[in-house]
Amino acid sequence: MFIATLIAKESLNERDIQSAIASLAVVDATIIRQSELIDGRVVDIFFQGDPVAARVKLETIGGDIDIAVQPEANRLKKLLISDMDSTMITVECIDELADYAGIKSEIAEITERAMQGELDFEEALRGRVALLEGLQTTAIQQCLDERVKIMPGAEILVRTMAKREATTILVSGGFTKFASPVAQAIGFGSFHANILGEAGGQLTGGLEGQIVDSARKVAVLESAAQVASLPLEQCIAVGDGANDIPMLERAGLGIAYHAKPKAAQAADVAIKYNDLSALLYIQGIAVDQWVIG
Repeated sequence: MFIATLIAKESLNERDIQSAIASLAVVDATIIRQSELIDGRVVDIFFQGDPVAARVKLETIGGDIDIAVQPEANRLKKLLISDMDSTMITVECIDELADYAGIKSEIAEITERAMQGELDFEEALRGRVALLEGLQTTAIQQCLDERVKIMPGAEILVRTMAKREATTILVSGGFTKFASPVAQAIGFGSFHANILGEAGGQLTGGLEGQIVDSARKVAVLESAAQVASLPLEQCIAVGDGANDIPMLERAGLGIAYHAKPKAAQAADVAIKYNDLSALLYIQGIAVDQWVIG
């Protein structure tokens, strides 16, 4: 049994639902039942059939509607692992930090290519960090105060899952100086990120310790699942760039959030229109069960 969840950005009407039902019929899916309209903009359609074909067809129905197709089993996840930059926050921290050094355009171009999967992640990261050599470390706090904004729905998602005793992990190819306060602000139980080298109140242009790359993200996911005695089917991963793809593929449910094309294609679900609270609807958690404020 599979569930197709339709999540409208504003409101879901009967025409949208009937269009989805017709689309499932085209791929020979057998509809078992459907839910009532949830919060005016969500519906679950339970069916038997080919989930991949169903997703492909449902994504053609149009409108500002996100589609999630997943097995009914293990729908409610017990572990959330998420990327940070452009996923849990609205910016790429290294690009914004580079602005204080007067080289944002130069670094942002490299960041974009790395996120698209056109460059080796570690090489691109070390190259960009090297360009920040000599920047005053006070720029980090200034960047946090002036530029870093929490992504809509992030705190609701994380705190709601945490209240349900899910493990919550922020794992970033960015930097601990940003990941630590962001994790605390949103409510993550732990975080992993890269360490910027500092000396004499300035950035050295280097990194310390193990790099958090795509392989490290997968390792954190697998280790956390093992510690919590969870199968990966009960884990949900969220990201937006090429560096997140292995993590998205390894988790039971991989969510590409407003993502680059390669990440969206690799994920089980691509959220294009809604904010991060859509991940609660995907798990069958309606708004009256959310932790808000």
